[in-house]
Amino acid sequence: MTDERVGFRLWAQAAPEQTAIIAADDSSLTYGELFAEVNRISHGFRELHGLREGDTVACVMTNSVGMVALYLAAMQSGLYLVTVNYHLTRHEIAHILADSGTRLAVVSERAEEAVVAAADGTVPVVVDGTPAFGSLPWSALTEGMPDTSPEATPAGSLMMYTSGTTGRPKGVKRPLSGADADTGARAYVWLFQEFGMERPAFARWLVSAPLYHSANITPAMGALHAGGTMVLMDGWTPEGFLERVQRHGVTGTSMVPTHFHRLLQLPEDVRAAADVSSLRYVLHGAAPCPVEVKRRIMDWFGPVVYEYYGSTEVGTTVARPEEWLAHPGTVGRPASISTLRILDSNGEEVPTGEQGIVYMRQGEDKVEYHNDPGKTEGSRRDGLLTVWDVGYVDADGFLYLTGRASEMIVVGGVNVYPAEIESAVLSHPYVGDAGVVPRADEDLGEVPVVHLVLGRGAPPPDQAVAELRAHVAERLAAVKRPRDYVVHEALPRDPNGKLYKARLTDVPQEVS
Repeated sequence: MTDERVGFRLWAQAAPEQTAIIAADDSSLTYGELFAEVNRISHGFRELHGLREGDTVACVMTNSVGMVALYLAAMQSGLYLVTVNYHLTRHEIAHILADSGTRLAVVSERAEEAVVAAADGTVPVVVDGTPAFGSLPWSALTEGMPDTSPEATPAGSLMMYTSGTTGRPKGVKRPLSGADADTGARAYVWLFQEFGMERPAFARWLVSAPLYHSANITPAMGALHAGGTMVLMDGWTPEGFLERVQRHGVTGTSMVPTHFHRLLQLPEDVRAAADVSSLRYVLHGAAPCPVEVKRRIMDWFGPVVYEYYGSTEVGTTVARPEEWLAHPGTVGRPASISTLRILDSNGEEVPTGEQGIVYMRQGEDKVEYHNDPGKTEGSRRDGLLTVWDVGYVDADGFLYLTGRASEMIVVGGVNVYPAEIESAVLSHPYVGDAGVVPRADEDLGEVPVVHLVLGRGAPPPDQAVAELRAHVAERLAAVKRPRDYVVHEALPRDPNGKLYKARLTDVPQEVS
């Protein structure tokens, strides 16, 4: 990036009157106003709540000024910030709060009831709004606190939770860098630098997807660190997206393929009338994108779609528009600080063009799964880490993904794991056996489907499945809930009990 100034704090001091955020209701906040609130929260962490470097704060919030301020405060206070999907049930949230060792939870009004129930009096809960379920008001974070920067500003870190094959979400945790916040901010713009993006790209950066997801919060905060203006949406619709792009002259955004698909479903005259000429950088990377969908979006938006592949755990590949057009279907080549190898089941590197397990590393980073050393070590080979994706590298070094060795299902860009769904389904007394597999979906890419056997004493399938749906809805977020239930007399298992999921295509009796 041509401007050497990188970091929200530095921009706030140099250009305090510049607009930092345009909220979903179109109200705005300058860099100076946002910095003052960030500083009040930072002092409140320590003085009002006794938090110290290395402690954990949970954030269960919608796309809002409060969430942005909370994030920036944690990142200049040496804290781990766990961003939690506000659609999760209290059972799911309770596990994350306990597993992460959360000392303080901050929520939006939409999530207050679930989080208060999940915390069960063990963790203080602060709400960005009017308390309705026994939480503390926002003033419990800021009242009486100075708006000047703390003397010490150690860099914090995000701690993202990703579901695991055991069915329990696992925290992806990196050691704190020991750097100060201004130095730490530079880590958030390296991807922009890999793409060759300049500061004008962030003149209006649209946050249209939830900030609790790492694929959205990282580039969004990077835009502030680059001195840009963040434009918020709280709830995505194709019409709302196009309206916001046109009205605010949006220059960049981060999306998922489901967004592309839904935009392309709009009537042709609506698409033709939309002014998207301001867009310069559209990033995507949370899920595989069908080749034809990406072609059509680039035909519409122009060659401004930049792809990256990676995960919370591992390194990153990048595919610039011209590279993807020359290598359709690729997810790119390794970023300058990433290492990529394709290994077979014995850990040996496979020849060019041959499929294997994708292993990566980001620089010398040593990531771990919080409270699960077995999962960490089981995913490692020679300092590299895998999330069990399968792929190959062509002669030019471009990576192509062909499948997943794990059973992860990607629903509209969200990672969903069958084991977690199976655990919820099997906890119902009517269910004798169950397995979850993906089904292709035109809109969401994939959706989970349950194949099950009803146990003794269960009512007829229609009634049993209706009760099972309600049972699962209390335990799983909407994105994880099965779309269909297929009832069998028995599931195909080998003598050792292993389920042959590839055979779960026969549907003798389906209850949708």
